[in-house]
Amino acid sequence: MAEDFHKPTQFSGSKFESFKGGEDPAQISRIAHETAHAVLSRVRSDPDPATVERLVAYTDEHGIDAVAELWSRATPRSLPGALWRIYLIRLLIRQDPQGTSYLYQRGTEVAVTIDPVVAGASAPTGPDEIIALADEILRGLFTGDLAVALDRAAAFCRVIATGCTSVADDLDATEPARSHELTRRALRFSTTAQEFTSCARLWRQHSLE
Repeated sequence: MAEDFHKPTQFSGSKFESFKGGEDPAQISRIAHETAHAVLSRVRSDPDPATVERLVAYTDEHGIDAVAELWSRATPRSLPGALWRIYLIRLLIRQDPQGTSYLYQRGTEVAVTIDPVVAGASAPTGPDEIIALADEILRGLFTGDLAVALDRAAAFCRVIATGCTSVADDLDATEPARSHELTRRALRFSTTAQEFTSCARLWRQHSLE
């Protein structure tokens, strides 16, 4: 999934999942966990609407680099790892709302699960609706049931993966390279969905670190 990102930041997409520095890995992990828990605890204890909206829109003003520096190297099944991926999804949507909404809408049309209902986007899902969904999911981390927000993120990823697979099948004979790209994207989104689901389960067990 992370390879799909290219703007609005100078932090190239190919580096999202492999960003490395010279710091001690143990210190990097400690900082990631401490900052994630501090941000979440502070906002959830006093969910001032203005503060929540600043956090939701943080990367619009500051780019993804600061979030990446803090949380991109955290394990997927952790609080900082979950926050990082939620911000990535929001960035993906805002970078290409037209393309993302197309894949999402296709996913809802062929899905055989309740994932479209769980994700909760307005139907039919166009660019405005998909942007609103991204904000709702991120906002839910700070103001609602965090496990529910993670479940919605997982459902979104599965719907997108379904849409990618469906479109890939359509293009298999005529545009094999594009079909292959979409198949790879579907796999990345499916993997991310599994990670969100695991994080939701850990949160409910009071063991999401």
